[in-house]
Parts: sequence; C-alpha cells; structure tokens
Amino acid sequence: MKTARSEEELWAEEQFGCAPLGDARRTSRLVRMMAGAAKNPAGKLSEVYAARELDAAYDFVESESVAVSQLERVVGQATSRECAKQRIRVAVDGSSLSLTPRSIGMRKGFGPVGPIKAGWRGLKVINALAMDDDGVPLGVLAQSWWARPEAPRRTLKQSKRDRVRKKPREKETGRWLEVIERSAERLQACEALGWFQLDREADAWPLLRSLAASGHWFTVRSSWDRRLAGIGDRQYLRAHMATARPLGHYEVDVPERDGRQARSARMIIHAAEVTLLLREKKNGQKPRPMSVRVVWTHEDGTTPAGEKPLDWMLLTNAPIESLQAARDIVAGYTMRWRIEEFHRTWKTGTCDVESTQLRSRNAVIRWATILSVIAARVERIKRLGREHPDRPATDELSAVEIEVLIALKRRIKKRSEEIPDATPTISQAARWLADLGGYTGKSSGGPPGSITIRRGFERVRHGVEAVLALRQ
Repeated sequence: MKTARSEEELWAEEQFGCAPLGDARRTSRLVRMMAGAAKNPAGKLSEVYAARELDAAYDFVESESVAVSQLERVVGQATSRECAKQRIRVAVDGSSLSLTPRSIGMRKGFGPVGPIKAGWRGLKVINALAMDDDGVPLGVLAQSWWARPEAPRRTLKQSKRDRVRKKPREKETGRWLEVIERSAERLQACEALGWFQLDREADAWPLLRSLAASGHWFTVRSSWDRRLAGIGDRQYLRAHMATARPLGHYEVDVPERDGRQARSARMIIHAAEVTLLLREKKNGQKPRPMSVRVVWTHEDGTTPAGEKPLDWMLLTNAPIESLQAARDIVAGYTMRWRIEEFHRTWKTGTCDVESTQLRSRNAVIRWATILSVIAARVERIKRLGREHPDRPATDELSAVEIEVLIALKRRIKKRSEEIPDATPTISQAARWLADLGGYTGKSSGGPPGSITIRRGFERVRHGVEAVLALRQ
C-alpha cells in the first residue's frame, strides 16, 4: 500500500527535489534530511533522525562530494523562487556559532568567537533573510561562513594600521559584500525588487556603494555623523537634518522591555536628500560623494525620565514622496529585527544548532545550513499567524495534521472553549499548537513564540505518525 506523504515531505520535495547536486541520490538524501529536520528540529543529528536514517545523514554532512558553496547556492535559489516578481525585504546581519571550548575548537578548524576571556571557538556567518512585504520570512537568500584566525599579539596602533592597509575584500567587510551581491543577483534572476534592511554596522563606504550599485533599494541605519558635500563649510548630517522641515508626526506603542517603560511615543519624522562625503582611509584618498535620501524619526515629549528617546537616522535610496512613504521606510527597517528572531530560533531555540557535536568545520556548516532553512520555516509559520491571521491553515499544514491538531486541542481545551470541525485559520492553528506546547496566554509574556509552537508540532507529529500507521 502506498504510504501517505506528510506535509514536511511534500514541502521538502517541492523546495529541493530538483537541487543540482551532481547525483540524484544526493538530491534525494537532501530532501529526506530537510523533511526529517522539519518534522523534528534539533541540533544533534541523533535527535532528528531514526537509526535507519542516521548513518546516511552523517555521510551527507561529512562528505566532500557536496561542496559548502554548492549547498548554499541550492538553499539561496530555493528561496529566490519564493520571491519571484515581488517586492522583497532582505534583512542582512551577522552572527556566530559558539561550538566548543578553545582546546577542542582549535583542532576542529574553528576560530575565536565571543569575548576573548570566554575562550570559545566556533564559526562566523552573515545571513540574508528574505521576507515578503509584510515581514513574513520566505527563506535564507544567501550566507557566507568563515572562521576567524587566531589574533596575533599587536598593539592597538599596529592593528589599526593593518586594517587601513587592507582592501575591503580582504577584511570581514568582504563577507558582507558577498552576501549583498549574491542576494542581489538571485533577486534579479527571479525579477524581484529587493529592499535591503541593515543596521549601523553597514554604515561603511564599501557596503553603501555596493548597495547603491545593486539595482535594489536599501535602508541602513546611520552610525556616523557624516560630513555633507555642497552645503556650506563642513556641514554634517545631524545638524542639517535638524533644519529640515518635518513631514509630520505619528504615534507608536513602545512595549516594556529591558528596563524601558511601556508608552505611546510621539514620533517626529523628517526627510531630505543629501550628498554624503564617504571617506576612504586607504592610501589617503579624498572623500567621495554619494547621494542618498535620509529619513530621521525621533521621539518628542514622551520620553520617561532617565531613558534615551527613540532616535533613528536612516539612509536609503527608496523614494520619499510623502509622509506615508517615509513611514514605510521606518516600518521596513523595523522588520530587520526578524533576522535576530531567526538567529535565536536557529542557534539556541527550536533548531539549537549550537548543540551539534559534529567534528569538522565543513560538516558543521552543511548541517547548520540545513537547519537555517528549518529555522526560517519555523519563523514563517509563527509570523503568518500574526501577519495573515485569516489565511486557512491548509496553506501550511496537511489535512491529517489539521485533523490531529483539532483532536489534541479538544483534549486540553477549557470548558468555555468551542473547537469547530471546520478548517481553522493559520492564526488559530498557531495558537492551538502553542497551547499544546505549554503556552499559557498573557502570563507567557507575549504572543506565541517559536519554542512553544515547535513543542506543539512535536505532539501533532507523533499523532500523525500513529494515524498514518493505523490507516496503512
């Protein structure tokens, strides 16, 4: 009798069934590994795959037959197909995997990560997370991996001089450039308009120039009070924006977090077009001009005593034709935080990749790349419940998964709850999964997160396996 295929198996086949890995058996193995990790995400292979699949999974991640760059390209192209002919928000950010203490990490080809005194070794990575215009993740568009070398003992003056002499491609800046360029090429190939969202680390002349030349939009939070060209004598960005006429104001709800008081903040927004003088320290070259648009939004009159007001200076090439267009630029930048949520889910949350016990650098990268796809899928399901609450759950769950979810929810429902037979919305399904995973509502400190949703998925998955076995 033909075995019914799960939603995860169908998803993995659709995304990676045609992956060009040089051998149909490798492609088939990748599909099975993706499906298995989607069903049961975890950092250790032994926690994801059953005994009959485990040896083959180890063979795949440890074999040099699949190059790291080849797997990265397969993942990026699968994401780009989801982006076709849309406006795509692309959050780009760096992170690191803390994997082993120094004594072990040096033998495995890892480099220093985190505080020097901690002595941890691992890998550095830059990720580009593609999202739709509402901020719902679509997948990982590009990645770049490396291990930092052991730093030689140098004086601060020597280190600064060495950094200045190196070209951007020779420094870690080159990793950012790689990810931006690959992302731009993949979006161009699928006829999508990218809108890159980057934090203050990207306020550097090589990255700003690369973004401007990409053919896509960008928003970068300003880190430096840069000098402007053609406006008086040594005019600087902040002083100039303070003289710009405000476009208007708006209110934003600020949640309580990290010692910050909850409030409704009154935000003033300004916009202008300026020409920055980008200084290149290498070889003493003169600053080069670059025209950008600037949106400055800052809190006015609602900051509690002892707190800093909200203040964002955003550099962009997106059009600013109205107050609404300026607010769209600000709203797009707030979606950059989605990549930080993705990193938490990937590194220590649902996928827990930092718990891996793989022994080689390339094996860790292959396995982490597979889990990055799963982390993006977990974040997508979580975000769909918030951004598109009325979509049917069948968009992400199979019929048997919905059947089991309803049955399990009825077993734990409150007396006053009514669980209908009809297909739930994606928002209802996400909440029921979180309920199965231990979510307790307001006392949990916010809306359902990836961890409680993942726990609920595990209960549903076990139920689905039992149902399919009985039907067979």
